Amino acid sequence: MGRYVARRLLQMIPVFIGTTFLVFCMIYVLPGDPVRSLWGDKVPDPAQLAAIRQQLGLDQPLWKQYLDYMGGLLTGDLGTTTVGRPVADEMGRAFPVTIRLAAIAFLFSSVAGIALGVLGGMRRGRYADTGILVFTMLVISMPVFVLGYVMRHVFATELGWVTPTVQNSEEIGQLLLPGVVLGMLSLAYVARLTRTTVAENLRADFMRTARAKGLPKRRIVRMHLLRNSMIPVVTFLGTDIGALMGGAIVTEGIFNVQGVGRLVYDALVRRESAVVVGTVTVLVLIYLAANLLVDLLYAVLDPRIRYA
Repeated sequence: MGRYVARRLLQMIPVFIGTTFLVFCMIYVLPGDPVRSLWGDKVPDPAQLAAIRQQLGLDQPLWKQYLDYMGGLLTGDLGTTTVGRPVADEMGRAFPVTIRLAAIAFLFSSVAGIALGVLGGMRRGRYADTGILVFTMLVISMPVFVLGYVMRHVFATELGWVTPTVQNSEEIGQLLLPGVVLGMLSLAYVARLTRTTVAENLRADFMRTARAKGLPKRRIVRMHLLRNSMIPVVTFLGTDIGALMGGAIVTEGIFNVQGVGRLVYDALVRRESAVVVGTVTVLVLIYLAANLLVDLLYAVLDPRIRYA
């Protein structure tokens, strides 16, 4: 196991370098000068403009800027914005909010999605299964911004259970509705994936063998059916962690959540390239760590899997 983890960590290095380099190139070749945008409609002083570019390292070739960025990354320096604020401080205020929001969405989508999927898979072809399929298809077909506005109107405006917008991102209660909206699409995919794998494994040989041995139905479902059915679901949930954190721009905009999504959107509008690159760098690390964790969980779910 130790050798496998070490090999995977080494494999992550070129993936991380390649991904961050591509993002770095795409962001820094976008049209528009972030330093020039500080003056708005006014005409800047060329000498002052050149001095700020030199201070931020924007006068260097692209490859030199990337090497400087990676060198600073090794010491925890994610760069500075065009107004001189450290990018790490900007991210330090936004990431805890999005982590809480993504955790709510992840728990909601995984628990509710697996429960609905198991119910549909074990009652395949019945009314409960049909209802789950229709419900998940409606969720998949509905854009996030439509679902968000509908749920905000129903639960905030009509019922008054929650506030229309998040006033305090520190309170978990105010993040519940945005978290549910963020996790609805993942819930639909988890439910359909779980339903498919459960329905297939119900007809597998190991299930017939377990029933022939006279094992209790609850033990058969928990120890044999669910463990073998969860491998593809865990794969999806592992990759979904990064997607929940990086895909919260629309949800955070609807509910006025000051998280990573809002930070990236504002940075793109202001052409704050350092903020975008720094945020994407952290998200790439989260993706890589989640994928490694998923691979290690395979051995827990299926004892036949061994890592050399």
